[in-house]
Amino acid sequence: MLKSELLEGFIAVAECGNLSKAAEKICRTQSTLSLQIKKLEESVGQSLLLRDNKGVSLTEAGETLLNYAYKMMQLNSQALDELKECQNKEVIRLGVPTDYINRYLSSSLLEFIREFTCIELVIDTDVSGNLYKRLHQGEFDVIVATHWQTPAPGHGEQLFERRFLWVAAKGGNAHKRNTIPMALYPENCPIRAQVFANHQISMRQINVLLSTPSPTALCMAVENDLAIAPIAEFRINDNMEVLDHIEHNLPPLPMFNESLYLNPDTQTEATKQLITLLKAHTEKYRQ
Repeated sequence: MLKSELLEGFIAVAECGNLSKAAEKICRTQSTLSLQIKKLEESVGQSLLLRDNKGVSLTEAGETLLNYAYKMMQLNSQALDELKECQNKEVIRLGVPTDYINRYLSSSLLEFIREFTCIELVIDTDVSGNLYKRLHQGEFDVIVATHWQTPAPGHGEQLFERRFLWVAAKGGNAHKRNTIPMALYPENCPIRAQVFANHQISMRQINVLLSTPSPTALCMAVENDLAIAPIAEFRINDNMEVLDHIEHNLPPLPMFNESLYLNPDTQTEATKQLITLLKAHTEKYRQ
């Protein structure tokens, strides 16, 4: 292993062409520098310097080592600089709904990670209701969440509105049953909460067949005529049909907001940068 202090002395000798001047340059005695060069030559097993009355010059092996020495010292310097910059590494804790993580990762979050290399971004996924609760328990600095209410002033801001509609399989029978089979997001999801909050006794009985944070799974349950489900408008495809909640006696679904919610006690310049980036990519999330 080539020690950095030996390489430093070797580079000084190569640049000065004189042991005495090189020793003065790196604040060592000439005898100490000579000993370091000897140790370096023993390490590589070859002579590195040619000495004469005019000073010193490099052997062929010395020329080869000098190229590597510059690179190794440069890498050493870069490593130290980066460690110094990151010694007080900031951590940002971000919560994102499970069903939207791929969308956010593919744009703004990857860009943030690439740009801010001395910030650790800790991402956790959950249903919106759990994210909102955990934010107030101090587990997050920022979350993206779906809710029917907009954030309070100073605690976040709305990104955009998201419409959910009751959907059944096209030409299917699930929505015609007396007890209606449903596929819903899990407990503590605001969408599920609104389904039960708006369900009246006069409406058909609900039988929840599937609970999942995966919108893909909800859509598959609908397409296979296993259940109906509240599906985001942009996910509805040709294999589905939209159900009028009045005609089919279903709980009405309010307009939901996808919003940024903040922990006001933990905001920094870095979290502000993250929020700005998330907002800048909002248009990509609409489709």
